[in-house]
Amino acid sequence: MGPLAGVKVLELAQIMAGPTCGMLLADLGADVIKVEKMPGGDDTRSMDRPSVNGESAAFMAMNRNKRGMALNLKLPAAQQALKRMAARADVLTENYRKGTMERLGLGYEALQAVNPALIYCSISGYGRSGPYADKGGFDLVAQGMSGLMAITGEPGRSPVKSGSPICDINGGILAALGIASAYVHRLKTGEGQLVDTSLFEAGIQQTYWHAAIFFATGASPAPSGSAHILSAPYQAFHAKDGWLTIGGANQSNWERLARVLGAPEWLADERFRTNGDRMKHLDALVPLMNARLEQSTVREWIARLEAEGVPCGPINSIAQMLDDPQTKAREMVVELEHRKAGTTRALGLPIKLSATPGRVSRAAPTYGQHTREVLGEFGFSAAEIEALIASGAAAA
Repeated sequence: MGPLAGVKVLELAQIMAGPTCGMLLADLGADVIKVEKMPGGDDTRSMDRPSVNGESAAFMAMNRNKRGMALNLKLPAAQQALKRMAARADVLTENYRKGTMERLGLGYEALQAVNPALIYCSISGYGRSGPYADKGGFDLVAQGMSGLMAITGEPGRSPVKSGSPICDINGGILAALGIASAYVHRLKTGEGQLVDTSLFEAGIQQTYWHAAIFFATGASPAPSGSAHILSAPYQAFHAKDGWLTIGGANQSNWERLARVLGAPEWLADERFRTNGDRMKHLDALVPLMNARLEQSTVREWIARLEAEGVPCGPINSIAQMLDDPQTKAREMVVELEHRKAGTTRALGLPIKLSATPGRVSRAAPTYGQHTREVLGEFGFSAAEIEALIASGAAAA
């Protein structure tokens, strides 16, 4: 059942950051009820290229393990229905622009009044305070403003964002951690509270070492490609048939690496003796290493390097990563049966708990799939449920 079994979560969030948070909570056992907007539902439903039997792959990826319902929160009947649900929920998450929930009468203060124990999580672009609090949030913009795009990519090239929406995903992880922390506090005191995090801060958090360099030197770090900003050699290198990563950063690994590459003379070379020397002369070291590595294949080098304990690995495509035996051994690919899409695959849960393991067992809901079921569990009569649907306040 997972460590969060019995925790009831209302997810009024869409696209990625909020759904990432809800997905983690659901994977760990919480009953996450996705309350989608009307009409149309979560915007990822329209990101239907690709789709599986008409169901958006993007939506299914972010909303597995959840139940789903639809409410038109512009209508008073739907607003009152959500208040009734919030009165019996443990957690509510939302990622609307600041002030939207308040205008609907569903902000933190309003819902805390009906449920003082409610944990209310707001995930926004910049947080609920400060000069940017009223701005909308987007991963691309957050990556730029947080400094991430200034340190990503190759030196001298155009700014590059991370290949994954790192601010969205990390924002969801931070929200889940905040909720779990608030829940521990509630277990001790019975009090709920507001959890407030943002995409901007989720990006800033990724700059620990780069910020440390600036604090120490007053200089802003520049992009370094795949190379590490503090130690070398620690980056991608080119072999005969492709690329691999090698971590020869600490002194013992560097010495083993030089011997594996058949270049023990590098150990006496004043340019490469210490980590500081190697960082200073990295432009000279990398071509020398590539010239050696291009004499054999990626697989051959990995075998030799691993035999000597030098950290290394291939640069996998997504297909190769999903087919990797370690991925499979850690159950990071799971099969689910979807109501319309049929048998689908999804990523597994990256947190393993020995006593209360989570699990991925439910495919993403179709639009309004559980509206009647959920409302009934929250105490609505059959007549009340049908009235909400008939009035357009809910969809099923």
